[in-house]
Amino acid sequence: MNRIAELTVEATVENIDIVTDFVNAELEKLDCPMKAQVQIDIAIDELFGNIAHYAYNPEVGPATVLVEVDDDPLAVVVTFIDNGVPYDPLVAEDPDTTLSAEDRPIGGLGVFLVKQTMDDVSYEYKDGQNILSIKKHM
Repeated sequence: MNRIAELTVEATVENIDIVTDFVNAELEKLDCPMKAQVQIDIAIDELFGNIAHYAYNPEVGPATVLVEVDDDPLAVVVTFIDNGVPYDPLVAEDPDTTLSAEDRPIGGLGVFLVKQTMDDVSYEYKDGQNILSIKKHM
């Protein structure tokens, strides 16, 4: 993995656009297909939004976003790092999408969508940090 870009901002909902613009600037350098970029943007909105809402609640703390490129095959990896409450969003059971919206419990759909649209999603808690990575092949 190489070509790393890094951004650290306060984990607030207001900063989702800053993070999205930062990642998109890197994606444009790679001639990322629009469909992949839209899927990554939705993932950023969901994952950074979750960090903003839950990692430090009710406080606010920093979140770092790394953009890395794998060359063989060409893929982008976006990693979200925070020092908030340990939480692995991947352990939650996927929602039953066969149920109507009224019958489904609230929550979980965003992370499910990320898992469906990304080629790989991984989480680890290491050295007091939540580290969540998404990978999208180009």
